[in-house]
Amino acid sequence: MRSEQETAAAIDRHADMVRRLCLIHLKNQADSEDVFQTVFMKYVLSSAVFESEEHEKAWFIRVTINACRDLLRSFLRSRTVPLDELIDLPADAPSESREVLGAVLELPGKYRDVVYLHYFEGYTAPEIAGLMKKNVNTVYSLLARAKKLLKERLGGDEDA
Repeated sequence: MRSEQETAAAIDRHADMVRRLCLIHLKNQADSEDVFQTVFMKYVLSSAVFESEEHEKAWFIRVTINACRDLLRSFLRSRTVPLDELIDLPADAPSESREVLGAVLELPGKYRDVVYLHYFEGYTAPEIAGLMKKNVNTVYSLLARAKKLLKERLGGDEDA
């Protein structure tokens, strides 16, 4: 079990990333908060020793994605319908950012993950391949297809 100081430091470092990953996967603020708590509870109870800050970040990404998928697959979740499908975005986000984020959220899950990790978190394709346990060329293909879908949805020049 981790100390309170160690946990607080991890929350400071990774809270925004975990929250964004949850929102991208779940598209629901309440479920995102539940998974957020679950992820950090797993961290507190985990005895994993991290080799570096990047290793710790990768652990958080993997645990968050798995927790979101677990929630989406749960029996209760599959038997209910959300009251609203709208995305709760921060009020201070520029409309262009809202449009782009909305388009990313509408992508199928296999594209949404790689786009988020590449463009929002700055991971390279080989790093994403390691995190998601996929072939590097698969990640490149997913990024190219996602980029094409986003270009169709948002409109864009031919060079984008």
